[in-house]
Amino acid sequence: MKRKILLLCALTIYAIAAAAQQKDISRVTDSIVNEGKALFRSEWASWYGTDIFLEKCKDKRDQVGGYLSYETQNGLANVFFSKGEKPAVLGTTLFGNDFNENNYKFDTVVRKFSEIEQELYNMRQVAIKRVNTDTTFKYYKNTSLNPVPIIIKGVKKVYVLTGTHEQGVVVFGNDYLISFDNDEVVSVNKLHKNIIPAYFTNVPADSIKKEVSSMHSHLPQTGDFITATDICTLMLYEKLTTWQQYYVISEKYVSIWDCKKNDLFVMTREAWKRIADDQTIRHPKKQ
Repeated sequence: MKRKILLLCALTIYAIAAAAQQKDISRVTDSIVNEGKALFRSEWASWYGTDIFLEKCKDKRDQVGGYLSYETQNGLANVFFSKGEKPAVLGTTLFGNDFNENNYKFDTVVRKFSEIEQELYNMRQVAIKRVNTDTTFKYYKNTSLNPVPIIIKGVKKVYVLTGTHEQGVVVFGNDYLISFDNDEVVSVNKLHKNIIPAYFTNVPADSIKKEVSSMHSHLPQTGDFITATDICTLMLYEKLTTWQQYYVISEKYVSIWDCKKNDLFVMTREAWKRIADDQTIRHPKKQ
């Protein structure tokens, strides 16, 4: 009886410790997911806002100095602004919260920046200057660096993502985070050490040859979990692929992104190995 009580106590302590660890992991990963989705919303508005502006304002293309995207109370906004030291907004596209690129309002009234637009513009300009002068930032063939300024709960950040000009490839890595204290840059961090291309082929939905998953690994300096930039990139490109899950494997954890539900699940490498070993035993390969 005494041995059973000791065993029960040990199992209870283990369960409590495991639950506490999972709670700590969830606290970190929830923050990553929220920031990744905020990045995605900004980039989504930029993608479709660009198409709309270029279609409807062909006569203004030579005047364009850049664009900004941000969240509003009712959805998402994308603005294109003019060149010069005192740029003006040339066109504004407002989207709803339904992520329907056909549900938008477009305005060509030339105007001054709003307060939030001015803040984002200032951050963007600082980031571009830093990208052009800091050797931390790397360029690769057929890609470009794209600064994405965001303000979340008053915290200013500029993520710098690598965009590809090739078809059939999703680019992870070669991404950076520029952190601000008010209007001053306080740090520049390279998130992934390398550029990570993930190739895919569009196949019919009923094809048995479709690739249902893909993955990349993280070095210790990138961190234990999937990054906000990974999530943003996945949400932008996952519908162009046949992926159902995407895996990010670090030294201690495996992050599993559900490309259909846009949800994240994280498990330890130890648990991941146990599952893999069990599957090998249950389903041995035929010789």
